[in-house]
Amino acid sequence: MSQELNGFAALGINALLLEAIAAAGYEEPSPIQEQAIPVILGGHDMIGQAQTGTGKTAAFALPILNQIDPSRREPQALILAPTRELALQVATAFESYSTRMPTLNVVAVYGGAPMGPQLKAIRQGAQVIVATPGRLVDHLTRNPSLLSTIRFSVLDEADEMLKLGFMDDLEVIFEAMPEERQSVLFSATLPHSIRAIAERHLRNPQHIKIAAKTQTVARIDQAQLMVHADQKIPAVLRLLEVEEFDALIAFVRTKQATLDLASALEAKGYKAAALNGDIAQNQRERVIECLKDGRLDIVVATDVAARGLDVARITHVFNVDMPYD
Repeated sequence: MSQELNGFAALGINALLLEAIAAAGYEEPSPIQEQAIPVILGGHDMIGQAQTGTGKTAAFALPILNQIDPSRREPQALILAPTRELALQVATAFESYSTRMPTLNVVAVYGGAPMGPQLKAIRQGAQVIVATPGRLVDHLTRNPSLLSTIRFSVLDEADEMLKLGFMDDLEVIFEAMPEERQSVLFSATLPHSIRAIAERHLRNPQHIKIAAKTQTVARIDQAQLMVHADQKIPAVLRLLEVEEFDALIAFVRTKQATLDLASALEAKGYKAAALNGDIAQNQRERVIECLKDGRLDIVVATDVAARGLDVARITHVFNVDMPYD
């Protein structure tokens, strides 16, 4: 075992998973991983309070994969995510961590995509289902016993789930799962509504809280410009004429805005591309690879679509639209 992975090995993760996370570039567990993995491996229900970007996907994916039986061709783990983008991101993470488990299959179940391939993957025995609540309820109306074999359930970004109005769907989904299961809930905040869900559906949960990181990092220079909404694109173009940058990511709120700004940049000769939830996963991966190797210099993204990006070349971030959080 390499020295770097002693941290993960000490948490009780098996050798196949250790190989996969080493290949993915993981070195030491983050605080949420260090605290959550032993709790989940110990069979306890858990409430994890942690911000996005703290490594919480691996904090629940690794211990769940450690306990799944790949020889059983039936759904064993359900991960609920508030948006299609996050569901795809979590499903991709599960696939990357399970590369040394060839008989393990993951299916992402979300609206806006045909149900046929999702149904086929479930029928063929995908052991991990990553779903948005609305589309999963659609599947349950067709197959009420779909979740009868679930042993592990995760509610990821529970506060976002409630903001989007999924409370009723969550109740339907919880009722469709066996009572004898292990449940984990992650949320950045814990308002009364989230606590009520935990009280109803989790059994004596252990509570782990990771302090939010400092909001402003000292090594980042920040500036703001007050411009009229219809002057944002011209303002970005003028800034790029005077700012020296290597690679840049620009955040906007809507999918259409990613296309509009990327087109305006391309028209000015910049190597730019849009990244949003309507872009196929393989195309997204190509965009990121191009940004890493220099074929692209600017990516215009919605915040959810760009979560988890790690590109060393990025020297500038433009919040063209104010972020929601």
